[in-house]
Parts: sequence; structure tokens; C-alpha cells
Amino acid sequence: MGHGGNVIDELVTDHREVEELFGKIEALPPGHKDRKTYADQVTIELVRHSVAEEAYLYPAVREHVENGDALADRELEDHATAERTMKDLEGCDAGDPEFDRLVGALMSEIREHIADEERNLFPMLRASCSPEALDRLGEKVRQAKKTAPTRPHPSAPDKPPANKLLAPGAGMVDRIRDALSGRGKLG
Repeated sequence: MGHGGNVIDELVTDHREVEELFGKIEALPPGHKDRKTYADQVTIELVRHSVAEEAYLYPAVREHVENGDALADRELEDHATAERTMKDLEGCDAGDPEFDRLVGALMSEIREHIADEERNLFPMLRASCSPEALDRLGEKVRQAKKTAPTRPHPSAPDKPPANKLLAPGAGMVDRIRDALSGRGKLG
């Protein structure tokens, strides 16, 4: 994830990549070990995406969009729900009966969140920000994703400035753990 373009283009491309991973999970039979690998990849991408949105997108929504505080708060609630589901999913193997329930819940939560952002939030942001401001936000989001955590941290702060201070450290630890464990890699 890190595609170029303005913030909306960047985040929509992320959404399509997550949907592609969901499709790979759905194409495999229940209990197939690769379902866990794809679920881990989805979690990695969603956590990085969410951290970047929380650090830069939602503050911009609060500042520029009418009723932005309420919109951003609702988006943060969606993130918190999905993060709890990802945390529960992290502890399940593909053969665990709870895995299918959790991955189904996550797909439903994320698909609803994506549809809402793309139908409502993104058009409002595009209407209230200059193209230059959207480009600057896109660059900030790309930079944030590079250092963001890759594992769910439901108790971590989700609003600036604390989230911007803590995310890079948690991200470094997560990436080391992922490298050592091979998490998210097909093999």
C-alpha cells in the first residue's frame, strides 16, 4: 500500500486491495490454512490503513467538512469495532470454528465501512478541500502507512497527537514480530 495520488485515490486503492484479499479468503474452502495467511494480510493492511486515516484523514474531516466531528467520531467507532474483531481473529487458526465467524464479521464490517466512506465521506471531503490539500493529505497518509503498526492494538489511542507519537514504535515492533514469525506470508 502506497500508490500515489491524492488521499482519496490512495485510500480507495487500499479498499480495492482489501476486497481482493477478501475474495481470496472466500475462494478457499473452510479450514484451508491459506485462509489464515490471507486474513493476516488483510489485518496488516487494514491496521496500517486505519492508523493513517486516524492520524490524517479524520482530523482533516473534522477541520474541513460540515458536521465533521460527528462523521469522524462515527468512523473511529467503526475502526474500534473492526480492530476488536481483528484482535480476536489474530488468535484463531483457519481450522478453528470461530475463525469463519470472525472473518465473516470482519468482511461485513469493513465492506460497510468502505461503502460509507466512498459514498459519503470522500465526496464531502473532495467538495470541501482544494486538490492541493488532498494531494498533501495523500502524501501524509502514505508516509504514515510506512511506519504504522501491522497488528491490532485496540487499547492504543486513535486521536492526535498520541496516536502519531505511539504508532511508529508499535509499528517497528510489529514488523519485527511479523518478520520473525513469517506472518502474512504464503508458504
